[in-house]
Amino acid sequence: MTVKKFVHIIDDEDAVRRSAGYMLKTSGYSVETWVSGVSFLKEARSAEEGCILLDVRMPDMDGLEVQRVLVERGIAMPVIIMTGHGDISIAVQAMKAGAIDFLEKPFEKVVLIDAIERALDRVRSAKGATADAARAELIIGALTVREREVLEGLAQGLPNKTIAYDLGISSRTVEVHRANLMAKLHVHSLSDALRIAFAAGMGHKDLTAINT
Repeated sequence: MTVKKFVHIIDDEDAVRRSAGYMLKTSGYSVETWVSGVSFLKEARSAEEGCILLDVRMPDMDGLEVQRVLVERGIAMPVIIMTGHGDISIAVQAMKAGAIDFLEKPFEKVVLIDAIERALDRVRSAKGATADAARAELIIGALTVREREVLEGLAQGLPNKTIAYDLGISSRTVEVHRANLMAKLHVHSLSDALRIAFAAGMGHKDLTAINT
């Protein structure tokens, strides 16, 4: 499937729609904005194929619900979630449900463009997904037991303090393990680390049962 350089921006905040739309239009993308998930879903079947930039917190229907309906309807356009500060656990849920990435507001143009390009590039076949899983397992194999436990906690959407409590270590130690595992995975953002974790099937086990 060929994905066009077309982006649907779904956000109830006019300022976000205008600013993100301007960033993308001036970078060569075609853009259509939507004031709600409900309005987009009404037209989704006939909407231009491309990428969806989807806000999490919206009235009537939040981003996770919009994403769920898209999946149920078999609409496979790649989704990037936009979140506010403190919505990381929600972003993790969205990624487990198939979202390509998440962006924390406010975001810079270069971050937005990078996410959009990766989303458009990641519409792959089942064979590609299998290969991704195999590569992820290989990469994660380089982590220590404790680093895997911390990554598992992150994949569950847990904050550092909760991971520390569950593992019986300090928050500072969790931060050190988090930095180390990201270096070993050769990633610079949490979303990149989560993609590898999810590809390897992480995010479902109890922290204390990972290696039993």
